[in-house]
Amino acid sequence: MERLIWHILDELRLDYDVYAIGPRGAAAQAPDGVEVTEVPESPLGRFLPDVMWKAARKAASLHPKLVMAGSGLTAPFAWLAARIAGAKAVVYLHGLDIEANHLLYRAFWLPFIRRCDIVLVNSHFTRALAKQAGIDDSRIWILHPGVDLPDLSSAEEARRRFREHHALHERPVMLYVGRITERKGLAPFVEDVLPTVLDAVPDARLVVIGEEPNQALLRGGSVLEKARHSLARHGREDIVCFLGPRTHNDQEISEAYFAANVHVFPIQDRPGDHEGFGMVALEAAAHGTPTVAFAVGGVTDAVLDGVSGRLVPAGDDREFASVLIRHLKLTSAESPEACRSFAADYRWGEFGRKLRAILESRDA
Repeated sequence: MERLIWHILDELRLDYDVYAIGPRGAAAQAPDGVEVTEVPESPLGRFLPDVMWKAARKAASLHPKLVMAGSGLTAPFAWLAARIAGAKAVVYLHGLDIEANHLLYRAFWLPFIRRCDIVLVNSHFTRALAKQAGIDDSRIWILHPGVDLPDLSSAEEARRRFREHHALHERPVMLYVGRITERKGLAPFVEDVLPTVLDAVPDARLVVIGEEPNQALLRGGSVLEKARHSLARHGREDIVCFLGPRTHNDQEISEAYFAANVHVFPIQDRPGDHEGFGMVALEAAAHGTPTVAFAVGGVTDAVLDGVSGRLVPAGDDREFASVLIRHLKLTSAESPEACRSFAADYRWGEFGRKLRAILESRDA
């Protein structure tokens, strides 16, 4: 989500003077030419009033044409700042921030989201959630997140470097990238899918890049510990390489995508906690790596079945394993060229063009 917001700022600064309010450390990540006011993000009870106060003051002094909330959480403050300045209020919804089943959130935040002049959503699924929440369909615009297309000239070298560094050599490799939460499905994948895959492809390995978030709207127990306990119980601790977190621009993530035979995206079908889109599937496709995913939430926008990967019916662990086995045995129907061609339609430049067109059409 943070990366998406910085790309929004980067695209908007082409046509607008852009000012941002964000958590501590945001200024260091902001695009050139974007002035950032930082607010300490902890505790949350202090962060939100501070954001509201600073947004209101900024709007009163600058009189902007648009005030944008990067998620539903800050929509009330963007709406208030917009009304102070006589501007239009814009919000970008990601999925969870429209369906989160929290009494206070639904009672206070949703009414302000409904009042925003422009509601951007990251997928057809999120659009359906927004309509169910009572947002006027004429205010909703689908704007899929974008992707950078990597330079392919050093792809083979990157693949070899990553595999040698992690002692993978020429083994079949599955890759998991992203936050480690209940919704992302790493623990049930390790428990219910991975053993079947390893029975058929004993030399396969799973690489995991990511960490558990410190704060989230919805939290359960430690998913990482569940996954580790499952591996230990089956005596397969050496099958998975846990690399921990990486920053989004860490070169090793790109190397991992090039090195993997297949990207696994075992998103779970959790009412009230769905995946809004699935940027990692798009990033995998940009590297020519297909994704195998459950067809839930907005994932069906992020993976084109039979082109950039395979979509498996929600909860069908046997089919998920079967599709993975075929990919690991090099019988994938999705070519690297087809994956990259799909991703090319989602380049950040195209994202920015669509974003500015939406804002300009609503401003007319």
